[in-house]
Amino acid sequence: MTEPWPPICDYEGSDYQERFWDRGDRGYEDGAEAAALRRLLPSTGRFLLEVGAGAGRNTPRYSGYERIALLDYSLTQLQEAQRRLGRDERYLYVAADVYRLPFALGVFDTATMIRTFHHMARPQAALSSVGEVLARDASLILEYANKRNLKAILRWLVRAQRWDPFDPAPIEFAELNFNFHPKRVRAWLSEAGFELERELAISLFRLGLLKRLVPTRALVALDSALQPSGRWLLLSPSVFLRARAPGPPNSRQYDSFWRCPVCKSLQLEQNQEGLLCHNCGRKWPLRDGIYDFRGQLE
Repeated sequence: MTEPWPPICDYEGSDYQERFWDRGDRGYEDGAEAAALRRLLPSTGRFLLEVGAGAGRNTPRYSGYERIALLDYSLTQLQEAQRRLGRDERYLYVAADVYRLPFALGVFDTATMIRTFHHMARPQAALSSVGEVLARDASLILEYANKRNLKAILRWLVRAQRWDPFDPAPIEFAELNFNFHPKRVRAWLSEAGFELERELAISLFRLGLLKRLVPTRALVALDSALQPSGRWLLLSPSVFLRARAPGPPNSRQYDSFWRCPVCKSLQLEQNQEGLLCHNCGRKWPLRDGIYDFRGQLE
């Protein structure tokens, strides 16, 4: 890429998991997302890539997979995931950014990106990067913040907000926090070679009053029943989708797993300290069970 690398939304040192999920009254949203995953995620697989894994909130939901790579840019988030999940050999902890993934072509048969895509300053580049490391016909489960949601439409109609929810252009409502129009997301997927298979409308009842008046279990059940309406109309604040990956040419033609994120060489040697690239000489450290690919990127 000749232009500067896009900025990264870094949750280093953040108490996001505890503040937003554990103490944030998000039981309904969490349950609705779990229901969407049950609908879209292949029940079994060999190797799953979890992009933006954070503290591992969703990782236990991938129990049908032999191995799971938890990828996040934040070292502290991955350390929290280690504490929550343990150092089971099924889990591989990787600190890296989605634009420069340190994996060989076609090594994963599934990838998830949940509550992560809305931080992408260059969403099409992120999708293309993930597509490279997925095998042919692998599944991508993607969640994004929907710009054309019912609340935004109503606010726009009564002139309570300036931006038009029907305009396909992304809206950055806070720094590195974007809402995306479904039409634009579909276009990005197509440009990256993905084939869209299914869309679900998620968190249709994300209102504080409803969450206080209606039991969480009932709201989740109602949300789950209405999620398939996304096939015809997407007015929910969150959208889940499943897309089929194009896979690289001669998908999974290499025996290597790691790939240098700078020079793209597969000649990486494992040692106790981490990984050494024999092509460019860069060293990628292993820090207390977490592979760190964030430095030496220039």
